[in-house]
Amino acid sequence: MEGSYLKLWRQGKLEERIHRGLQWMNRCTLCPRLCKVNRNEGEAGYCRTSRQARVASYGPHFGEERPLVGQKGSGAIFFSYCNLGCVFCQNQEISHGGEGVHVGPETLGDIMISLQERGCHNINFVTPTHVVPQILEALPHAIEKGLKIPLVYNCGGYERPAALKLLEGIVDLYMPDFKFWDAHVAEKLCGASDYPERARESLLEMHRQVGELQWDEKGVAQKGLLVRHLVMPEGLAGTEGIVRFIAEKISPRTYVNIMSQYHPCGEAWKMPEIARRVTGPEFEAALDAAARAGLERLDDRYKHWVDIYME
Repeated sequence: MEGSYLKLWRQGKLEERIHRGLQWMNRCTLCPRLCKVNRNEGEAGYCRTSRQARVASYGPHFGEERPLVGQKGSGAIFFSYCNLGCVFCQNQEISHGGEGVHVGPETLGDIMISLQERGCHNINFVTPTHVVPQILEALPHAIEKGLKIPLVYNCGGYERPAALKLLEGIVDLYMPDFKFWDAHVAEKLCGASDYPERARESLLEMHRQVGELQWDEKGVAQKGLLVRHLVMPEGLAGTEGIVRFIAEKISPRTYVNIMSQYHPCGEAWKMPEIARRVTGPEFEAALDAAARAGLERLDDRYKHWVDIYME
């Protein structure tokens, strides 16, 4: 199955999306921060990214969900900076520190081609929210060189549905986090009290565009929605509300990865409530909540963590 974006390109409609995306940067409201800076003229808002995207690293990634990884890995491109800025981020050097180099559209397109040539099953844009126009701008260059594998939009869940519409028919696989259910927790941990509402709106839009996860005969994902949820100490993530929303408002067959690997990073050590790892009982309670909500397709890596906790 070839990437959806090829149809738009053949129809001559991709250029219009690129134009619209670049126009958004004249008074940037791509994400809910609504900075309204002119990024085309070198200004930078919350994400500290102006005209060019910044790439921290890229390569085949084998730590993603099994349907993305397959046999040869997911072709991950890690963008520098972030529109969310969680205090406990495990990629502080990239998301907060901006580690990486600026790339133009041709270089970004060449990176995509290099990952496809290495056998990766997809192009996995990691933290792409603030660089949607730059990604769109790079696609024609990559397509002309033979890009055809699916595109993954791997984000923190703090999106605007209006901006996501720029990607309709272009992104094949959406993989958002749903981090927090409670507005007060979201404000404390990422300075965005509207995160829960924006995440709910965005997941609904993503599902409208791509539907439930589909894979080929080898089990490699081709299209659809995957949702990640990181369990946090003291139940701060609000797992019960999140899994219930996914099951009732999106679909009980949504592919969900309930993740146990939280550990204190960044500023988390300064906050007693999140200055420790998740316990076995806390993680099992999250899995129980998902089962009660009726979710039918949980990523199976959780079984490994349950075994560890039970030892």
